[in-house]
Amino acid sequence: MKSTTLTSQEKLNLISNLATLIASGIPVLEAVESLISESKGNFRKILEALHEDLSQGKTIADSLSRSPKAFDQITVNLVKAAEESGTLDTTLKSLAETIRKDMDFISKVKGAMAYPILVVIVLFVVILINLFFVIPRVATVFTRLNVPIPLPTKMLFLSSTFISQNKPAVGAGFLIFIAFIYLIYKTQRQLFLGILFSLPGISKLIIEIDLTRFTRSLALLLKSGIPITDSLDLCHKIVVKKQLAHIISQSLKLVNSGKKLSEGFSGTKVIPGFMVRIIEAGEKSGTLEKSMSELSEQFNTRVENRLKALTTLIEPALLLFVGIMVGALMLAIIAPIYKLIGNLSPRGQ
Repeated sequence: MKSTTLTSQEKLNLISNLATLIASGIPVLEAVESLISESKGNFRKILEALHEDLSQGKTIADSLSRSPKAFDQITVNLVKAAEESGTLDTTLKSLAETIRKDMDFISKVKGAMAYPILVVIVLFVVILINLFFVIPRVATVFTRLNVPIPLPTKMLFLSSTFISQNKPAVGAGFLIFIAFIYLIYKTQRQLFLGILFSLPGISKLIIEIDLTRFTRSLALLLKSGIPITDSLDLCHKIVVKKQLAHIISQSLKLVNSGKKLSEGFSGTKVIPGFMVRIIEAGEKSGTLEKSMSELSEQFNTRVENRLKALTTLIEPALLLFVGIMVGALMLAIIAPIYKLIGNLSPRGQ
């Protein structure tokens, strides 16, 4: 079961359906049985393993922990705390709502990235079509007419000819290049991500995405009665930005020594001042989980606004880039045609 995975939607369906059935008064074992009959694939495997474990007297948390690729440590610990406190149905409902919010959040982030990626792919395809099909025919015409060709056009024709005549080699070279980039990403992931996250506009966005997920997860863990030290230990593992993970880790040490979380977060450049003040107020009033929930909503809104702003900036920049690339390509083809027309005009007169 260690290698069994679930999609976010499958995980949401399992937890939300289980929560609904348990809240209706159906025993856990019967609830799992009813879900098995309507499931398939990995979803069914997880449920069958859960049913078997429950039949042997194991807890739900113990069973879920056997599938680490399907259920993270936060989910396992939440379920464990809920089983011990007798609040399984309400905790599962809260967990399902958190997963739903995370899915919606990730969908918006991916949606913002989809447009620029699509534009780049379309541009790449247009250039390939021109290099493989359009330019070779144009080059043949100009060669037959023996027309003087400008240097940029000549270089374009030579590139097109080389690619057309060496398709297997060019294709292999492209695949090797992609494999090389993928290998670097896998072996030097932190370096790769570090460079990416340091780009203007991206760094701040990544931090706010991390803070959204961190505050949302911490709020859920605290609400379920899990101690703040255990909650911080679980939450610092879900952030991507290394600098932020280090701050959370150091804050955990301070909390373990008897200090407050707000003290660990204060004075850092990564954690905004308003976040520290809200956490401090929550600590004083004993409503830290509520403060974290409010912070997660604030950061969620900030990320959405930042994504909209980035998209607004990227769209015209991409259109300009595409226009320049396509324009340069067309100009290289059209320039000799105008020259040919210019040479033919006096003869026609």
